[in-house]
Order: sequence, then C-alpha cells, then structure tokens
Amino acid sequence: MNDISSLYPVGVSPRVADPAVRAALIEAAAHVLAKEGPAALSTRRLAAEVGTSTMRIYTHFGSMSDLHAAVRREGFSRFAATFDTHAIVDDPVASLAAGCGAYLELAMRTPELYWAMFNHRPPAGDDAGEQLFELLQRRVADCIDSGRFADVTPASGASWAGEVWAALHGVTVLGLSDTVPQEATRIQLRDILLRLAIGFGDDPRTARRSIASLP
Repeated sequence: MNDISSLYPVGVSPRVADPAVRAALIEAAAHVLAKEGPAALSTRRLAAEVGTSTMRIYTHFGSMSDLHAAVRREGFSRFAATFDTHAIVDDPVASLAAGCGAYLELAMRTPELYWAMFNHRPPAGDDAGEQLFELLQRRVADCIDSGRFADVTPASGASWAGEVWAALHGVTVLGLSDTVPQEATRIQLRDILLRLAIGFGDDPRTARRSIASLP
C-alpha cells in the first residue's frame, strides 16, 4: 500500500489536525453562534479570530455546518459529563438534584456555549442532545426503581425527564438573560425540583431533605 506521504511534493507534509486549534475553533464558533447566529459563521471570520488559515479550518471540519454540529456535540458532552459526575450514593433524588445544580452552574460559567447549543435550529441530522436526555432518563429511572417516584405510568420515565429538563432549561435561560438574578435561579431550581419530585410521588419531607443538598 502506498504511503500517504508519496501524495505530497518533497518537503511538504500533509496537514495534521491540531487539537488545540480545533478547540479554539469550537470556542470561536460558539462565540459567533451565540452573538450572531449560524449565518455569521465563515472560514475567513473564524480564521481571523483564531489566528490561523482558512485551510486549517477544513483540516478539522468539512463545512460550517459540520463546525456548528461540533459546537453542539462539545456543549452537550460537557453538560452530560458534568451532570454524570454529580451522583450521591443511596439517594437518587439527591443525585438528580445535584446533576441539575451542576448543569446550572456550568451554564452560568459558559454562557456563549449554552446559547450556541440552544439558540438556533440544529444542523440536519444532529442528535447531540440525546446523550444528555438519556442520562436524565436514567436518573429519573433510578428514582422510580427505588420507589421514591411512585405515581408511575408506562410513559413516566421519558415524560418526567422531559419535564425536569424543561424546568432546568427555563431557569437557566432566565439567569443567563439576566431576567432573574443568577443567585435567585438556584432558589428557583430547588423549589421547582421539590415540587416536581412531590408531584412524581415522592414523600414531601423526604424530598425536601434530598433537594436541600443542592448548593
């Protein structure tokens, strides 16, 4: 089999993807998406922001749509990882609350990435949010399996995970948009999660103890 180097002139090496450049391009794209939307993404704009050539962008991404999808994958991957690392042994409701609290805190630290994830219609075929939703479903399933969420129907797991995410996203957007002071969003999140847990069938006093662990 021919060595790939034979396809290049003597003294010229094939371009190798640089993880640092890729990360910088994703951060720059997130900034543009958050402030101006997908229409503002261009190779020239991003090359200038990162300090690289337009050809280097195509080393990492085949198109601006691919880059947009990469920003969403990166964002949802970070939020899923953050959510997943905050688990509390023997208290599934506290684990769900802790994951939601970590999600909110990460969004407050990375607002441009969060807006880039949610503010615009995703590229065709993009399923970047599935990993995080599946994680939410698993946390809710743990609450159901433990008997804490007792008012169960066949559709409860997915439905309740969607309700938790809707509430969490709503509180997050209120804080990021300065509609509500960010300090108040933590109080709101605790109260909403408490009311959801009770609505899902948890004992009010037990739910209150679990949700109180949220920072």
